[in-house]
Amino acid sequence: MPVPYHDASVFLAQLDEDWQRHVEATGPCLLQPRPTRDPYEALVRAIAYQQLHAKAGDAIHGRLLALFPGQAFPTPEQLLATDVAQMRGCGFSASKIATIHGIAQATLDGIVPDYPTALAMDNEALVERLITLRGVGRWTVEMLLIYSLERPDILPVDDFGVREGYRRLKRLEQQPSRRQMLDIGQAWSPYRTVAAWYLWRMPK
Repeated sequence: MPVPYHDASVFLAQLDEDWQRHVEATGPCLLQPRPTRDPYEALVRAIAYQQLHAKAGDAIHGRLLALFPGQAFPTPEQLLATDVAQMRGCGFSASKIATIHGIAQATLDGIVPDYPTALAMDNEALVERLITLRGVGRWTVEMLLIYSLERPDILPVDDFGVREGYRRLKRLEQQPSRRQMLDIGQAWSPYRTVAAWYLWRMPK
């Protein structure tokens, strides 16, 4: 297990009995970033999974890749040239297609940075730059920060699974609000990414 995740798990388990019980029951953090994934690809992928369960997102993403056999991921030019009906056939809504086309065009225009540029930017600068794109919200950029750029201290407070996971962890009647989650999450820094990973795995 990578040392940073081990340190994070130990840190979280020492917060209180609820965290200790959950970390011990879940086991080591098995977060699997994809540091080779370009920001453009990461954003398109995040849109595919947006507001869907993982299996549905996998299916839509898989059908998109199947349109471009023999390559790992379509280029921005290829996505822009793909017929809308084909995209609908993959399972994308009209609004997601418009967002994906916008991401592709913004990549060609230099608004979506390449990997080295994104790596050099701080979290908030990247969020502010990318949420100007249609359909790209903070959550979408946070998935990029977590899974492509391997940032260790990201807490997606808008994520239903994070807030619901915390509600179950603490046996609350209601999920905390976005603002409350931000405040609560301060105690988990500098390991908020791993905290989110554990909250996503809170049993139902």
